[in-house]
Amino acid sequence: MTIAAARRYRSGSVIDRQLALDAGPAGEGEFDWIGLVEPTEEEMEQVRQRYDLHPLAVEDALGRRQMPKAESYAHQLFVIARTASFGEDDRIGYGQTAIFLGHDFIVSVRQGNANGHVEVRGWLESMPDRLSEGPDIVLHGLLDFIVDKYSPLLDRLEEIVDEMEDAAVGSFPRPDSIRRIFRLRRELRRFEDIAGRTEEVAGKLGQVPLPCIDERARPYFRDIYDHAKRAESRARWLTDTLGNIVDIAGLLEQSRQGDISRQLAGWAAILAVPTAIAGIYGMNFEWMPELQWEYGYFVVLGVMAAVCTGLYARFRRMGWL
Repeated sequence: MTIAAARRYRSGSVIDRQLALDAGPAGEGEFDWIGLVEPTEEEMEQVRQRYDLHPLAVEDALGRRQMPKAESYAHQLFVIARTASFGEDDRIGYGQTAIFLGHDFIVSVRQGNANGHVEVRGWLESMPDRLSEGPDIVLHGLLDFIVDKYSPLLDRLEEIVDEMEDAAVGSFPRPDSIRRIFRLRRELRRFEDIAGRTEEVAGKLGQVPLPCIDERARPYFRDIYDHAKRAESRARWLTDTLGNIVDIAGLLEQSRQGDISRQLAGWAAILAVPTAIAGIYGMNFEWMPELQWEYGYFVVLGVMAAVCTGLYARFRRMGWL
């Protein structure tokens, strides 16, 4: 059995750290917390029979691609949350945590998520007064732990986007950079969808009457709602920023090309003067004015220099050169 932890609590304190699935039901003021990691169908069936879990919820818990949701089955609540972490090649890796909540138990099923719940368990067990409120507080702790992990992911993505934005100001992005931009946008759009659905789940838990959620616990879920909403907003902002990078880089590139075009036009106009004069006197006609003039060569060179200097000064004032 892939049980990460199986404990029974009474009044917020652990009374059994190695709870067996064939143990008797929890008594008054007691509840069980079972943590499973990628269980098989046979193992999940044992837990289903022990806590009378709904078969449809069990089927979803065994999957790996469910979206965040909160559904009630009779006197139980079933919640799915998605974990997210930044991986290689600018990919966001996702895991799934399914949670079954009853009046005297909570069962968490992790799929594809390396982050265990030891930290959450230790934190809650250090506050027996709060843990004594029931398994819905454990549900809040698990969801809060999952949503808080979104912030480091978004911080890393924000650093990458800032670097790409600074690079785009200096020069137009290379093809590999453009491909990276669109890859990150695709990843962020997916994360934005997951964060938005998590926000809906937290809002539902904090506002809608649901089984096994005490009225005193609702403000805690509204806090998760705020965190998920903030994560969704940050993801949307990063997505928009990545889209604007290409547009802004394109405008800056057009401006740079315009400057180069004006410079080329200015130099072409300057060089056109000596080219035209030299072209005229390069014609092989026998009778042409000033051909026999002693100072003609120096005068023509002077005219060329004067006109070119005047054009250069003019273009400089215009900002072309």
